[in-house]
Amino acid sequence: MATQTTDIFKTQIPRPDHARIFFLMNKPCIPNHSSLQIRQRLQLEKKDTNVRVGYVPNKAKAVAGGTRMSISVRATVTVKQTIGGFLSSFVGFSHGLNDKSDLLSKLLLIELVSSELDPKTGLEKKPISGYAHQTGLKDREVIYESEFLIPGDYGEIGAVLVQNQHRNEIYLKHIVLNGLPNGPIEFSCGSWIEPKFDNPEKRIFFTTKSYLPSHTPGGLMSLREKDLASLRGNGKDKYKSSTGRIYDYDVYNDLGDPDSNPELARPVLGGSKKYPYPRRCRTGRPPCKTDPRSERRSDTVYVPRDEEFSDEKEMSFVTKTAYPVHMLLPSLEASLKDPDLGFTSFTDITQLYKEGIPIPKLKNQASMQILALRLVKAVCDAIDNLQFETPAMLEKDKFSWLWDEEFSRQTLAGVNPYSIKLVTEWPLKSALDPDVYGPPESAFTEELVELEIKDFMTIGEALKQKKLFIIDYHDLLLPHVSKVRQIKGTTLYGSRALFFLTPDGTLKPIAIELTRPPMEGKPQWKQAFTPSLETIGLWLWRFAKAHFLAHDSGYHELVSHWLRTHCVTEPYIIATNRQLSVMHPIYRLLHPHCRYTMKINAFARQALINADGIIENSFSPGKYCMELCSMAYDQQWRFDREALPADLINRGIAVEDPTAPHGLKLMIEDYPFANDGLMLWDALKQWVADYVNYYYKDSSMVQSDTELQAWWTEIRTKGHEDKKDEPWWPVLKTPEDLIGTITTIVWVASAHHSAVNFGQYAFAGYFPNRPSIARTNMPCEDPTEEQWKRFLDNPGSELLACFPSQIQATKVMAILHVLSNHSPDEEYIGEHIEPAWAEEPVIKEAFERFSSRLKELENIIDDRNADKSLKNRGGVGVVPYELLKPFSEAGVTGKGVPYSISV
Repeated sequence: MATQTTDIFKTQIPRPDHARIFFLMNKPCIPNHSSLQIRQRLQLEKKDTNVRVGYVPNKAKAVAGGTRMSISVRATVTVKQTIGGFLSSFVGFSHGLNDKSDLLSKLLLIELVSSELDPKTGLEKKPISGYAHQTGLKDREVIYESEFLIPGDYGEIGAVLVQNQHRNEIYLKHIVLNGLPNGPIEFSCGSWIEPKFDNPEKRIFFTTKSYLPSHTPGGLMSLREKDLASLRGNGKDKYKSSTGRIYDYDVYNDLGDPDSNPELARPVLGGSKKYPYPRRCRTGRPPCKTDPRSERRSDTVYVPRDEEFSDEKEMSFVTKTAYPVHMLLPSLEASLKDPDLGFTSFTDITQLYKEGIPIPKLKNQASMQILALRLVKAVCDAIDNLQFETPAMLEKDKFSWLWDEEFSRQTLAGVNPYSIKLVTEWPLKSALDPDVYGPPESAFTEELVELEIKDFMTIGEALKQKKLFIIDYHDLLLPHVSKVRQIKGTTLYGSRALFFLTPDGTLKPIAIELTRPPMEGKPQWKQAFTPSLETIGLWLWRFAKAHFLAHDSGYHELVSHWLRTHCVTEPYIIATNRQLSVMHPIYRLLHPHCRYTMKINAFARQALINADGIIENSFSPGKYCMELCSMAYDQQWRFDREALPADLINRGIAVEDPTAPHGLKLMIEDYPFANDGLMLWDALKQWVADYVNYYYKDSSMVQSDTELQAWWTEIRTKGHEDKKDEPWWPVLKTPEDLIGTITTIVWVASAHHSAVNFGQYAFAGYFPNRPSIARTNMPCEDPTEEQWKRFLDNPGSELLACFPSQIQATKVMAILHVLSNHSPDEEYIGEHIEPAWAEEPVIKEAFERFSSRLKELENIIDDRNADKSLKNRGGVGVVPYELLKPFSEAGVTGKGVPYSISV
């Protein structure tokens, strides 16, 4: 028996509690465990999410009868087994096991709290205390039990207090009270609790009954505020990376690493007019020695403990994504010793998916095979080969990347559908200073455009009929061109691409403009390139597309994806935990949309967007990537334009029309992202409206909600402090205001992120379709005779030299595969109801309607993709548009909309 209980505690050692960077470490550290051990230790808990709530099923109240007679109640406490012990052997976690004396002690102190005040004193009733002792193991969960005597007039139980008297933290799954007259009561805790030796304060868990602040039962009011205070901290706390729960704000001063190398110094983003930026979670790390404004980097990054990955997510991330990349990137670098080595033929590129890249023998060959490496499809005995899965686009048609039709289609149904906008002014002119950047007039002339659309209409008619569209990165990129060109192995232009909407509803590319500002004693260089059948013109057009697509890839990753979803959402999550009690209905509405985001953002700051990270090394802006991101936040981001309808109207893609579906008329009728997105937006908004209107009957309830108003104020003035004085921030005065604000937040976290994330491997896994970087200038930009001759003699080889190097391409492919992957425990919008939502019948019915609408949307999208008249959705050799289909299986599927930014 003693042996059995000791083994039980071995599985309670915590999982990784901070953001470790699995895929940038130099040495693999996975021991040779068997797959059986993994299966035994991994307990799959689909709905055991990190929440701070309690669950009262069937609206049962914790009332011990109508007399003063005491009732005997048994509390059953479930502590979830974790895979922490297994993972600790991977990465050297130092938490020790509980010793045998723990098995005989009072391990968990449980206190039951009444919702009611004492009618005689007007004070809170004294909690009823008891100790829970371990009684067994059931379904890989450790069970504790305790007995309580509850007076008959104690009233409804509204909270429990828990103190962990183990030597290590535990994951408390739930507490069930049995023996009450109205049936058992379950508190769903879903939280890590540190030992009292580290923190003697008792943890507070409430029932799933939601209360506005003014409606809080008297017996719970002080606990409500105390719980919030424990999450806010005092702004000076020294965080415990293993068990901390504090949410606070800081600037992005942790991307550089000046202490290790002055070349890795990066500007602080946020807190200045030059580099405005959203805020991130404060980590409490000390300042750098060489630059006290920057935070010292380390292998671990603090995130609040309950923001950590679940066991299943962690195991998926480690075994199928992070560890494989961590193991393989050093091997790739060893194999591809020349970082500038490009591909010598397009056949070599396709071999990545057929035969793979020979790489040095991996030290942990057995471990890699056991862990069912998703990225590697074949491992030979003599030589290890890294073989990538074939991306969906390449599988459909390996030549589609050359089509102009596909180039245009992907602006509407690809991975970056957020950039295209209507041309509203002509002629086009730059807003930059001409004394610095040269003449502002665009190279898109009236004559050039009319030559391309002469078979359809004049340019005047095209503008009047709203047929001209543009993707314009000119003014955003041009200020960085001269700096970027100082970096070896990359180049940059200011760029824009012009499109014409044809009568069949598809876009025809008209021209691409590339501009170099005056630099190094040379005047401004600019040229417009058009599709051509003549050989030189044809190849120059292909080069121009490669450059423009590299710019679009960088903008997509830095702005459409990172900035507009991951980065701006983190302040919402911090404010939600600091200002909204877990009892608050809006907290409970938002909570699923917060899952894992802070954790994945910490990974990004450590390995993707950091100095000398994968983004800087593989995307065109190089070391200036995040400065460009800051500029985009300054010039382009507005909360009031992040709602899908507002975004479409702002880009001129739609106009308000009460007679049209969704109240909008699209200028491009066959716009897959917009058409599917508007249906999803309407479903989300109706669900949010049903929820909000249940709790807020009129405007006075919104305005008098102190927690809600503090939450919204903090988002504006702390989370987005650099834009706090902007006049466009919505106010929260009416239920309608609140519905719009909440819908925007959940849209960004769910549908917006899914639209720009989960198709990355499908469309960019074959990098000629979306190169992340252009390494050489256009062949016609001030060429030498030798350079021009090389272009004329072998334009294909010159294009391959412009594409990413082998190490750049394979690194990006590996990361895009990771980012496009759905975890097995992914939670999709509308799939499962939260316990707190099920508490109220009205909310439960509203959720069921929401879920039904999403299932209908699945079928509608399938029908749309089968409609041959909708040419932008699919066709022969084309990847159908499924990125906003709500549900998906695990893996790289190109569909599925999770609640949150979870990868």
